[in-house]
Amino acid sequence: MRILVIGGTRFIGPYVVQHLVEHGHEVTVYHRGQTQAQLPPQVQHLYGDRYDLPARRDEIARLAPDAAIDMFAFTEADARATMDGLTGIAGRLTVISSADVYAAFGRLIGIESGPPEPGLLTEESPLRQRIYPYRGDTPRAADDPHRWRDDYDKILVERVVMSDPDLPGTVLRLPIVYGPGDTQHRLFPYLKRMDDGRRVIVLDEIAARWRGARGYVENVAAAIALAATDPRAAGRVYNVAEPEPLSEADWVRAIGRAAGWDGEVVTVPPERLRGVATIPGDLTHDLAMDTTRIRQELGYVEPVPQEEALRRTVAWERANPPAEYDPARFDYDAEDAALAAS
Repeated sequence: MRILVIGGTRFIGPYVVQHLVEHGHEVTVYHRGQTQAQLPPQVQHLYGDRYDLPARRDEIARLAPDAAIDMFAFTEADARATMDGLTGIAGRLTVISSADVYAAFGRLIGIESGPPEPGLLTEESPLRQRIYPYRGDTPRAADDPHRWRDDYDKILVERVVMSDPDLPGTVLRLPIVYGPGDTQHRLFPYLKRMDDGRRVIVLDEIAARWRGARGYVENVAAAIALAATDPRAAGRVYNVAEPEPLSEADWVRAIGRAAGWDGEVVTVPPERLRGVATIPGDLTHDLAMDTTRIRQELGYVEPVPQEEALRRTVAWERANPPAEYDPARFDYDAEDAALAAS
C-alpha cells in the first residue's frame, strides 16, 4: 500500500514508519523538517505545515495514497485541515487519539465529577462532557510554548475524522506510552530511585492501587500500522494498551525486575506523604482500558513481550537521562521520614 504519514518524526512516528516499511508498504512522511528522525532510506519526505494540506491537494493526489495516518492532530482545526487536504484523495484516514477522551480522565484530573467507572474502559465507555481539558480560566499568552494546550481536545479530533463518509476514518485511543525515545521519561522517577540505591520505594496507598493503561512504543506502533492497513478497521474506534493493566505498585516492581533492583515497594497512608512528590490527580479513578476489540477484530498481538519492552526502556533511559529535572521530586529525607512514621 501507498501510505502517507502526517508527522511521524517524534516519539511514536518513527516506529510506525519503520513497521510499515518492514511490511512492504511505500511510505511518504509529510512533516515540517524541524525534528531529526532516523527513518528508513526508502521513505519519501514531503515538507510543509499541516495547514498547507488543502492548498497542496494536487501534489498529494499524485502520491495516490491508499491510506493516511495523522500522528499529531491535537485540535479540531488540525483535524479539519487534514480532512480538507485528503478527502477524495486518500482511501482512509487513521488518527491518533488518547485515553484522555474518557470521562474517567476528566474525573482523574479534577475537571469533572462522578463515581469511578466500574471495570476497564471500553470504546463505549462515557466520554468527557467538558471540552478542552487543559484550558484554564485565562487564555495562555500567544507566545507561550504551551498555548496549543488551550485548544487541545482529542474528542473534537475524533468527531471531525469520523464525520465524512468520503474519507472513512479509524480512531486509535492510545495509553501512556513508554520506550526508547520517550521525551517525557516516564520510567525515570522510579528508575532514578533504584539506581540511587534506594532500597524502598514508597507509594501512598491510593496511588499504589491505581491502574493506568500503558503500552510499549514498538507495540503501539504495530497496532497503528495494523489498523491503518487493515480495511476492516474503517469506521472503527480502538483502544490500544497492554492486555493486563498493572497497579502502580506492580508497575514499579516490573520496572525493578528489568533494572535488576531487589528492593521493595512500601505503601503508607496518603497523609504520611505530605511534602513528598506524589502522582497528581484523584487516583480513585483508574484509567485502564479494555483492548478486546482490536485483538478480536484485527488479530492484534504485541510483538514485544512486556519484560523485554521494559529491559529495552531501562537501558535507553540509563543511557539518555533527562537533561534537567526537579530535585524536589527526589527528597529522600522526606521519604525516609514517611517510612519511619509508618
